[in-house]
Amino acid sequence: MVTFPPVALPACEPGFRPGRLDDQIHRWVASEPMKALVAAYGESLPDAGVGDLLAWLDAFSGVHWDFRRHGRVERDQVTAPAFDAGRTELIVAAATALRLVEAAPPPHSEYDHMLVLGGLGRACLQRSRYAAELALSGAVKVGEVAALGSFRPLTHAERELPGLGGAAFEVDAMDVGVRAGFDLTRPVEREGLEGEWDVRTYRWPGQPEIHVLAAPSSEPAIRRANTADTYEFWAGRMRLRATDRILVVTTPIYVPFQHGDAIRILGLRHGCGIDTIGVDPSRVTVPFAPGATNPDRYLQEMRSAIVSMRALHQALP
Repeated sequence: MVTFPPVALPACEPGFRPGRLDDQIHRWVASEPMKALVAAYGESLPDAGVGDLLAWLDAFSGVHWDFRRHGRVERDQVTAPAFDAGRTELIVAAATALRLVEAAPPPHSEYDHMLVLGGLGRACLQRSRYAAELALSGAVKVGEVAALGSFRPLTHAERELPGLGGAAFEVDAMDVGVRAGFDLTRPVEREGLEGEWDVRTYRWPGQPEIHVLAAPSSEPAIRRANTADTYEFWAGRMRLRATDRILVVTTPIYVPFQHGDAIRILGLRHGCGIDTIGVDPSRVTVPFAPGATNPDRYLQEMRSAIVSMRALHQALP
């Protein structure tokens, strides 16, 4: 059985200073599981500085692990390649060590902000309801909750999910999940520009203030809003302090890349502390989609993490 020791993601505590970030990024990308994956594709990971190593891995993973590049399809529309048993075991073992597989509890008991990240319809329901469980059960004390989405149209399959029949966009799916998880009815405030951005605010006695946001794309002629756009849009509406601690809630497979983006946009620019966790599959009411944790998905999101960490490295002062 193939196993690797776990590899820590870059740390980001309140009052964040990036002095050791290069070493922490290098530790992740030059780790034993990454070397083993590269070797499985007939290459050797270069012995290089972090910038050159990230550039090499970006190019390498673009050739071997980017299954979305043809037609730039959504994650659930990829035609998965076949892997033999040995390759599958290696990929899953490496993904586990690199923090893409297992859920982890919040490292701290109190957070100033909880950010629930959007995605496909199923993920919107899973993440928002899991975040509500954390906040309402007392597992964490939270000052403010923000569910971050976009105006990506839902597919027919997404709209067929229980409870999403009337939802048209990703932000609507986030709204459904938030209202169900926190037992809310309607927002007390709403503002936005139709089809571009939207903010829905909920307040209820004894609960943190809750916002559901659809962020505008920073490249509207090319693509929908991505994770970085949603972080920036939310941060632009807040008065963030270097003492703030932020908990990001996503799905385990996306933790490394979305953590890297959060450090780049919220840690470097505002000094906030960032923890990123994935939902616990045993505690979600909406099951994961078939194929959501296939080997190709892990490789795709390792590439996403490499791209994210390269952007983080390039943003360092």
